[in-house]
Amino acid sequence: MLFATIVAQSKLAISSMTDKPIVPNVANELARERNREAAERTLMAWIRTALSLIGFGFGIGKLAAYLDAAGLHPAHDTAHTSLIFGTSFILVGILGLMAAIVQHARVLKRLSQPDFAYNAMRPIAMTAAVLLMLIGVFGLFAILW
Repeated sequence: MLFATIVAQSKLAISSMTDKPIVPNVANELARERNREAAERTLMAWIRTALSLIGFGFGIGKLAAYLDAAGLHPAHDTAHTSLIFGTSFILVGILGLMAAIVQHARVLKRLSQPDFAYNAMRPIAMTAAVLLMLIGVFGLFAILW
């Protein structure tokens, strides 16, 4: 189906100088389509990851509010580390989703250019992993002290 669409579109494209049909390279067009689909899958994966992080952070925040209301929150936790911990998860989720949206738009823009060439993007996953590691270190110190 996709092949037939590409061939039909190529027959419609006419060069202004020679009035001959411009025949695109079918292999290149199919590769672009695979890259578009990969970009969509990557964005969907980041949406799921961000939703998980935001939900986990919300759960931690609500648990902290429940513990405060029940009077079970430790008195020596004046910094409310659980609220900071939950908020940091929510922020990592929001920032990760924003970065994924920007990366997705850039990939689609690059794919639409006729002289597309692969350039490595900044790794959003590595940035998110470092931020989550810092949250983990903060959580470790909050538990130990």
